[in-house]
Amino acid sequence: MAVLAEIAGDESPLPLPPSEGGEASGAPSTSSPSDADGGGKPSPRTSKPGRKRLVLTASVLLSFLIGLPLLLKSTEIHRSPLPSDAIAALSRRLHSNPPSFPCGLHAVFLRSGRDPSEASVANRIEREISTQLVDLPDASTAGKISVSVTVESAGGCSSSSKVASPWRCGAVTTADLGRGDEVFDELLDSALGDGGGDGMRVYTVVFVDSDDLKRIVIGKHRHAWVVGKVDEAEVVSIIGKVFVKYFMNGGVEEGEASTVKREFMPVGSDGNIVLSFSLLNADPSDWVYDWEFENIGQRMLTPVIEALRPIANINIESQVLYHTPKSSYSYSDDKLGGNVLSVGDIPFFVNSNEWHLDTSISATGRSKVLQFVVYIPSARECPLYLQLPDGELSKTNAFISPMWGGVVIWNPPGCSFGSKPHGALDKMSSEELMETIEIFIGQLRQLFGLKSSYHTQSMDGVTKFITSPKGFAQWELDLLYRHHACSNLLSCLTTLESLSSLVQSLPRMIVMDEIGRQVELSLEAASLAQRNASLGIISATRARALAEDAFFHPSVMSISYASIEHYFAIYMPFFAPVSLHVLLAVMKELKRYMIERRKYSAFLASQATSS
Repeated sequence: MAVLAEIAGDESPLPLPPSEGGEASGAPSTSSPSDADGGGKPSPRTSKPGRKRLVLTASVLLSFLIGLPLLLKSTEIHRSPLPSDAIAALSRRLHSNPPSFPCGLHAVFLRSGRDPSEASVANRIEREISTQLVDLPDASTAGKISVSVTVESAGGCSSSSKVASPWRCGAVTTADLGRGDEVFDELLDSALGDGGGDGMRVYTVVFVDSDDLKRIVIGKHRHAWVVGKVDEAEVVSIIGKVFVKYFMNGGVEEGEASTVKREFMPVGSDGNIVLSFSLLNADPSDWVYDWEFENIGQRMLTPVIEALRPIANINIESQVLYHTPKSSYSYSDDKLGGNVLSVGDIPFFVNSNEWHLDTSISATGRSKVLQFVVYIPSARECPLYLQLPDGELSKTNAFISPMWGGVVIWNPPGCSFGSKPHGALDKMSSEELMETIEIFIGQLRQLFGLKSSYHTQSMDGVTKFITSPKGFAQWELDLLYRHHACSNLLSCLTTLESLSSLVQSLPRMIVMDEIGRQVELSLEAASLAQRNASLGIISATRARALAEDAFFHPSVMSISYASIEHYFAIYMPFFAPVSLHVLLAVMKELKRYMIERRKYSAFLASQATSS
């Protein structure tokens, strides 16, 4: 390029033979371009100036101009368009109208008299209950609550006019109370259906007018009942409190609700949970214990897994480990006849260096692993007791670690202060293993934000709870479903907003078509979860999983994404000097050609004048 520029600026070109003067750019001329620029009269040009040098120089510049789009195309980044407007619209909907699911409350009054039941009475009680619900604390995930009332007596059965009653009149009578609470619970379940339409759950509170002592019983399905001689105003108050405190908030007190809502769902973003059960022998030289977890443990946990299946896909695995001492210290207490572990030492109990618990083969992708550990202390620290802050010993001798799992300290039979090791291989008895599994089920309930168990308590009367063989009552599962769906929707929104912000902040970031498709499917699933309560759990889980898959797509961080300034810094040191020389050469050659063209035009004009 520089050679062409030098040729174009040559002030004394060599003359060519006359036969080639018409095509050569260096045709004979008595004056140079500098003479034309000066004050002297330029010599006339008798031949037409050639264009080869101009064409050659322009062709070099044209090749650069043609190659520039090709270069830009070769460095182009594929970016599938993300629906940023749809993500912003979802954010506005969730913030202006937090995710909630409609619920129904059905109150049934079983009266012993023969007074005729009028619909006006049911309508009046319905209004009183609705007013009572307004004054109570709001349920965290309950949307619009529909209230209906049925009044049944020997004189007839009537229901409020707003909502169709799911109650089958005559199916249950006050005499059925004598058959026991378990039987009465099943009779109520048969007299009531799932109730509600479009996935709405209906919870029933039955008042049984009886001469018995006033008591409240919470069943294992979606109903409770109040027994006793109670006036109508007090029954209305009890119905509202039972519905909000238990059916809507899971028995969690108002001050505890915020903690539960933040971190009560130890579920992986892919919807999978692995329950890993480990038996730890702290010092095998003292004693070695094994267990029959495959037979007893899995049989007891199967109903729990089936109950939680709508929330997560749960896998179970077990192992026995040896040489697993704890990290925290315990002190001996002669009064208790053993070693005591204080609550303050619990955070240091788990020995991550010696406890090789993370050996799961079922945990794939972003699954959540919950560790449940049975710790068998060595002979020098046996028996080992857990002391509560109030100085009392723990009844279960166990504790939980939120989002990690739980630990049960199991002292072997015959273990006493100063006991001697025997070194023989033993097995946990079936009874001991079953008791341990029951403790683990209670810990699992706590990890999900529920109480480990509901003891008899007082709330306007003695409250009794019917336990479920699944480990979770139906109304508790409904609570978990609602919370899990809301948590997944909010997590989905957070992930999509982060992905959109990341893509916008990196203009050179690759966005595959698969990522765009996953974002669209995630938005569709989130919208479906908001519209359809019956599909809320499944759709919300799918929405979160798709959002996580899009955010953690392998192509997102496959290379480092540089800014436009970075590319300028790479290519400009090469292209800028070369392009500048080519551009100057074209300008110089064009100027020379125009001067020679004017000389030739002047010569033709002089020839025409002379003739």
